[in-house]
Amino acid sequence: MTGPGRYHVQLTAAGRPVVHGWWGSEAVARRKLARWVGDWGRDGTRVTLTDEETGETLTEWPAEA
Repeated sequence: MTGPGRYHVQLTAAGRPVVHGWWGSEAVARRKLARWVGDWGRDGTRVTLTDEETGETLTEWPAEA
């Protein structure tokens, strides 16, 4: 795969992007999401994993109610 990778993880705070990255492996991206939640997850932050090929949000934290 050329380019940044299919799976995009992004952390936002107060609605603004703070950090993001792309991975070619969904499993690696899911591990990164879990780590970011552990490191930076607090009120006002959101972490999402998106499949850039399909545009689908695969998971997010906190989960929508």
